[in-house]
Amino acid sequence: MSAPKFVDGLIFKRPNEKCPEFVKGKLSIKVDEFIAYLKANEQNGWVNLDLLTSKDKTKLYFTLNDWKPRAEVV
Repeated sequence: MSAPKFVDGLIFKRPNEKCPEFVKGKLSIKVDEFIAYLKANEQNGWVNLDLLTSKDKTKLYFTLNDWKPRAEVV
């Protein structure tokens, strides 16, 4: 498995203990960084991201999902 490709300009935070249970988190976007990241990584108008948990299970973070299907051999 390749090294994670972290996403620039995008931060996910878990809700604080006072939030209702239906609140799953907060997403912060640094607009200039994230737009540049999107432009640099788009494929056919899309950027696919995965939300992952750190090994110690204390943080959630986004990585670029750059998986592409293999070309079919005819």
